Amino acid sequence: MDVLMRCVDSQSPTMTRNKPMKLYSLLMIAAAGLSVAACNKAESPAEVQHDVADARADAQRDVADAQADTRENMADAQKDVADAQADRDPGELADAAQDASETAAKGDYKVAVAQAEATHKVAVEKCESLSGSAQKDCKDRADSELDYAKRQAELRRDGTG
Repeated sequence: MDVLMRCVDSQSPTMTRNKPMKLYSLLMIAAAGLSVAACNKAESPAEVQHDVADARADAQRDVADAQADTRENMADAQKDVADAQADRDPGELADAAQDASETAAKGDYKVAVAQAEATHKVAVEKCESLSGSAQKDCKDRADSELDYAKRQAELRRDGTG
């Protein structure tokens, strides 16, 4: 750095102020480039296998949680329908039935998204066994499949799929 500053001092005053900034900028670009290159490095098969197993376990928990929430919400909605039937109020019954239908659609959507995200987690971990552009392509494909699955779930939920 001392040599650099002596060299810079021999330049014009404008150059003196700009040289350290340029050097700093170049160092930051180089550091960013190295960190990006390390991102697409392949993991060992044992590490990938461990990460995939962890992702599967997390995914199963997430799907089970979504299913449990859906069952709980449906039980509440069905209770409201039963209460409306007991009250013999056609308007209340129609509203409760509509609410139950919407609850079912939202629950199916939540479970479908949880399943899609679970599949995505596992797929991304499997991509870690690849390196470079193959890893990037694999992750991009997994992301696209997740987006597609979510769109399909939305269409089913909204009654257009």
